[in-house]
Amino acid sequence: MSEQNDELERLTEESKAYPAEGLVTVAEFPDPASASVARMALDAAGITSFLQGENANNLIPVAFAARLQVRPEDEAAARELLTSAIEAPETMEDVTSAEEAAEAGPGSVS
Repeated sequence: MSEQNDELERLTEESKAYPAEGLVTVAEFPDPASASVARMALDAAGITSFLQGENANNLIPVAFAARLQVRPEDEAAARELLTSAIEAPETMEDVTSAEEAAEAGPGSVS
């Protein structure tokens, strides 16, 4: 639970440093699930992101879009990552191969 509290505290501090009017919208999603997947991809790449309208979208999906927002200095990297995920998504086979290679260790040939 402490790890979650630390993460919540970090995000709270970042959100104070970057008020909503200082963020850039890099994508809009009609459903919260897609927005969350995109946000996780950005977070995995080390790009802090925020979802605006996510809760409203959960209540009345057809009326609101969830907007994925980043800091202005992260805009180009975020757009590139999201575009590459759409154009060349990872397959389950790619992930499995990468996991097997990592388990085999460096220099191993399968």
